[in-house]
Amino acid sequence: MIMKKLKIFLTFAIITAFFGCEVDENDSLDSVANGPAPTNISALFTITQDNTGLVTIAPRGEGVGVYEVYYGDDTTEAGKVLAGKTISHNYAEGNYTVKIVGKSVTGKTAEYTHDLDVTFIAPENLVVTVTPVAGNTFSVNASAKADYEAFFEVWFGESPDEEPVQFNEGETIKHTYAAIGTYEVKVVAYSGGVATTQATQSVTIVNPLLMPLNFENPTLNYAFGDFGGSATTVVNNPDASGINTSTRVGKHLKNPGEVWAGTSILFDEKFDFSNKNSFRMKVWSPAANVPVTLKIENGGNADINHEKQQFTTVANDWEYLTFNFSDVDQAQEYSRLVLFFNLGTSGTGETYYFDDVELINTVNPLPVTFEEEGLVLTGFGNADGSIIDNPDATGINTSPKVGKMLKNPGETWAGVSVPLIAPIDFSVQKKLKIKVWSPAAGIPVLLKVEKHNDNSIAMEKTVNTTVANGWEELTYDYTDAINNTIDYQLISVFFNFGTAGTGESYYFDDIKQAN
Repeated sequence: MIMKKLKIFLTFAIITAFFGCEVDENDSLDSVANGPAPTNISALFTITQDNTGLVTIAPRGEGVGVYEVYYGDDTTEAGKVLAGKTISHNYAEGNYTVKIVGKSVTGKTAEYTHDLDVTFIAPENLVVTVTPVAGNTFSVNASAKADYEAFFEVWFGESPDEEPVQFNEGETIKHTYAAIGTYEVKVVAYSGGVATTQATQSVTIVNPLLMPLNFENPTLNYAFGDFGGSATTVVNNPDASGINTSTRVGKHLKNPGEVWAGTSILFDEKFDFSNKNSFRMKVWSPAANVPVTLKIENGGNADINHEKQQFTTVANDWEYLTFNFSDVDQAQEYSRLVLFFNLGTSGTGETYYFDDVELINTVNPLPVTFEEEGLVLTGFGNADGSIIDNPDATGINTSPKVGKMLKNPGETWAGVSVPLIAPIDFSVQKKLKIKVWSPAAGIPVLLKVEKHNDNSIAMEKTVNTTVANGWEELTYDYTDAINNTIDYQLISVFFNFGTAGTGESYYFDDIKQAN
């Protein structure tokens, strides 16, 4: 009687320990009973190399409390293995189908079968496959197959004291290397005998230089080819502000030397212009109006090249420069990037910085809404240009950001310039519209489009405001003046043209094309 009570007590204690001391709505016996079945059942089979046929089975799976192992030979009773444990069994030479059943605490099951070949001769016809992992240049996948094998071990050659990884035929082992280099991957195939069979395969780990170029990868080799007296390195960002708060940037020191001094860098794949037509780059220059030339070349033949030039618009600050290569010969291959800062002028030891070189698809640069990243306004004639929150978000203009021109006392031709990321295409739409806010009606507003860095090549029109202290849209018709072969890439706005400023403010927004 005492023994029976003791058994009942122990059973109750085990149930209590398993399910906890308290059952509520979120942790009820029903929720346990309705739990999921085990998943991902498999096993690792290893065999001792002593002709005994002793096989160790290590079941694996998720949501399993206990495994049942059906050995596939004359053994009638299944072996039972707790999760995380192994079980051993002696086999005679032969081929066996081993079944492993994983059981959850609710009694639900899942099965896995394995074709086990037990032999005491050395494995034959060993084939090792090592392939790169897509999207990860430092990782490889290894697998193997052989006749008469029981299991494999693989060493990836990264360390002299490396521990091998065991696996069975049909499994794939992933390994990630810490550094670039060439490694010997060794795979040994084991049977139940003393003799083994092994194979090696060389693996070269590279970290290719691809677009975009951002200098943040410490394992990449940024091999600059400087020429003409320049020196280019990767450094900490000296001005992590504005549009560029990245950690590392390219630094170009233009020492006294050749006027064509510059640098180049070779990429490990050709530039793809199939759906992207422009290079965009962040540039920091010690002066505005500095020419920046971007040239691309064939990796093996510098005579196959194409180049574009842009000009900086600000000093001592980061800005975007965009180089439109829509006319590039796509029948050629280009993989080398060449940069010239202030081409045509000897260096004085000045420093330029560049970062985030990327291929993008640029279309017509209008409209300008002042919500764009990296847009900078430049005032002239003692006017100040800036992008601010809309001071009068009513009527036809409720957008968050607008351009502002503060016309200080100074020149009668004071104004603000808006650099564009690409030339305006006037082939179809030949009018420009702009929303303006003026403190008075009857104010002449001159809108001028210019060839970047050559304001002598320009088109301009003047339209007067008709309202005071409110937004209106002005239209400028350039139909009679357009020469669409000219790259008009700068818009200048002159408020109250011909009259000196008094410190008044004007606002403008949404510069767009129309017919």
